[in-house]
Amino acid sequence: MNLSERVRGYPPTMWAIYGAAAVLVIGTVWGGWALWKTRYETQGAFALTQARALASQSQAPGASPDARQRAEKALQDVITEYPRLSSVGQAAYLLGSLRFANGQYAAARSSFELARDQAGSPTLAALATLDVGYCWEAEKNYDAAEKAYQAAISKGDHKNFLYEEAMIDIARVQDLGGKRAAAIETYQRLLKDLPESRRAEEFRSRMASLQAPAPAKP
Repeated sequence: MNLSERVRGYPPTMWAIYGAAAVLVIGTVWGGWALWKTRYETQGAFALTQARALASQSQAPGASPDARQRAEKALQDVITEYPRLSSVGQAAYLLGSLRFANGQYAAARSSFELARDQAGSPTLAALATLDVGYCWEAEKNYDAAEKAYQAAISKGDHKNFLYEEAMIDIARVQDLGGKRAAAIETYQRLLKDLPESRRAEEFRSRMASLQAPAPAKP
């Protein structure tokens, strides 16, 4: 008897039993996964809450270096122990902020890159990308900083909440990197896209400064 004949030979009740058993197995597996996921998220969120508290304490006036180290360790532990946590990007972002404030620019950049890649929202991803640029800029790698600032507003929409800040950052590193003409163009674009900006006069002033002839060397 071939397989098709054997299948047709099963009575409907047998198929019903098999179907119910399959549903039961699937339900059990799904239920177990959902329970594990809920417990995982709860434990991870609790660990992150504690790490946040330590981070706040470490930034208080007069906080000791030990407080900062404890906060960094707590955040790193969250990232290491709960890599699939839905809010792991937030932990990485906080860790990057602490490291940046302490002048650990390379380590901070790695944390911000993780926050960008694991961000649970476009807003966090954009902020983390911008901060990657600040790390590069602090290390005087102006070309890499410019690319990061541009990536933060990759869609080029001047209505983006980060557009003005990122464009100012781009102009600044262009100037620092010796690209005065590019910096002037960036300020011109800012004035065109955001003519009603409260910082419009600042943009004009900076552009005028860049357009002025460089002082003669003695």
